[in-house]
Amino acid sequence: MLSIASRAFKTTSFKPIVGSLSAVRTKVTLPDLPYAYDALEPHISGEIMEIHHKKHHNTYVNNYNAAEEQLENSFKANELTEQLRLQNAVKFNGGGHINHCLFWTNLAPQGQGSATPTGALAEAINKQYGSFEEFQKQFNAAAVGVQGSGWAWLGLNKQAKRLEIATTSNQDPLLHLTPLLGVDVWEHAYYLQYKNVRPDYMNAIWNVINWETVAERLSKA
Repeated sequence: MLSIASRAFKTTSFKPIVGSLSAVRTKVTLPDLPYAYDALEPHISGEIMEIHHKKHHNTYVNNYNAAEEQLENSFKANELTEQLRLQNAVKFNGGGHINHCLFWTNLAPQGQGSATPTGALAEAINKQYGSFEEFQKQFNAAAVGVQGSGWAWLGLNKQAKRLEIATTSNQDPLLHLTPLLGVDVWEHAYYLQYKNVRPDYMNAIWNVINWETVAERLSKA
């Protein structure tokens, strides 16, 4: 179940060219979902999932590949200004690709797997937040509190050996923690079904969280 997210972090390979900062990069591709578009209904509609995957995620893939190609050409031409200009496009679209690859595997049809965390993940959540319900409450508050567009995360702080809730803006990936669970709170993830009521979307999404993949990421981290 982790194949999509794993491939996202391995899609770019770097081959230095002697005497310059140029690099040869492989393209990223849009992954297939591990379930049908309508498999998460009634909590997330099939229409939302199809548009989100085919349109939004695919746009990040295409724009990232285009920006990477332009960046490679700017390296070859030794155009420093152009290299700097392209960094935002690479970060935004590359982050959008990585974040969505993880997001798709964070979801599963209701009834598939455990409805709540179990094992070491449950123990870690209870240790940090007191209970799963309190964790949900704090996570929802962070997600609803994101101004504009962004993501809400549960991550592992390896140095402190604890779980932490975090948010990122736009398509910024989670870099200071090891991501375990990410929820997209851009309006395109829920507007067709929940309009502008993000709290309703957050309450519904807990029904289709794939806790098995979250637990696997924790064990591997």
